[in-house]
Amino acid sequence: MLKLRDPNAEFRVASLMRLSQGGRWRTEAQRSYVRPLLIWFTRGQGRFTVAGQTRGYGPHNAIFVPGNTMHGFDMLGQVLGTAIFFPEDLKAELPDEPMHLRLRDGFLQAELTALVDALEREATQQKPGAERAMMHYGGLIAVWLERHGDLSDPALEPTASQRLTNAFAALVERDFRSGKGVSHYAEKLGVTPTHLTRACRQSNGKSASRFLADRVHYEACRLLSETDMPIKDIARRLGFGSAAYFSRTFSGAAGQSPSAFRARS
Repeated sequence: MLKLRDPNAEFRVASLMRLSQGGRWRTEAQRSYVRPLLIWFTRGQGRFTVAGQTRGYGPHNAIFVPGNTMHGFDMLGQVLGTAIFFPEDLKAELPDEPMHLRLRDGFLQAELTALVDALEREATQQKPGAERAMMHYGGLIAVWLERHGDLSDPALEPTASQRLTNAFAALVERDFRSGKGVSHYAEKLGVTPTHLTRACRQSNGKSASRFLADRVHYEACRLLSETDMPIKDIARRLGFGSAAYFSRTFSGAAGQSPSAFRARS
C-alpha cells in the first residue's frame, strides 16, 4: 500500500508576496492552520488579528501564531517578509500563546533573519539531509522565541473584553461550520449578543457577526479554490440551509458568485 506523506509533518516556507497571491482573502480573512506559524515582516506595515485581537505591525516585527488559532493580516502597500509553517513534530517546542515581537535591536533583527534565511535555503535547495537540517533550524527558531519571549508586545495580554473575544474566537474556530449565529455563541459564553459585539468591536473593530462571517468566508474561498467539491456540498458543509442562500451570502462578501470565483481561482 502506498503511504502518503502527511503535509503537516513538513515545513512550508513562503514569501508574503507568494502567500497573498490569488486575492486578499488569502491573508486578510480569518483562518487557522493546524500547524504553528511564524511571520517575519521585514518591510511595510499593516494590521494583524490573532485570536480576536487586532494590532498594528511594521518592519522587523515577528508574529507567532500557535496551531488552531484564528488569525489574519492586511498589508498596506508593499509588504515583504516570510511565513514559516512548522511541522506538528515541533509543536511541543514552540510557544503555546501568540507572540508579537517588535525588534528594534539590529543584532536581534540580524539573528532572526539569519535563522529564517537558512531554513528557507534548505527548503528551496533540497540538498541531501535538508529535512533534518530544517528540523534543526526550526528548533533553533523555537529556542530563539523562548529566549526573547519577554520582548513580546504586552498589548497581547488581554483585557476583559479581549478575553471574551478570545473565547469567542475559539468557539467560532470549533463551530463555524454549524451555521449557528451570534446568539448561539453569546449564550455559550454567558453574555448577550450586544455585549459580545461590543467586546469584538473594542478588540478588532468588527462586529461579532462580521467576525464569524469572515471565518466562514475564508473557508468557502478555500474550498472553492482548492477543491472540486460541488457548490451545494460546500454550502451544506458550512451550515447553510440552501445553495441559493450560500450563493447570495458569498456574492455579497466577494462581489462575485461562487462559480465565478472558482473559475478565476
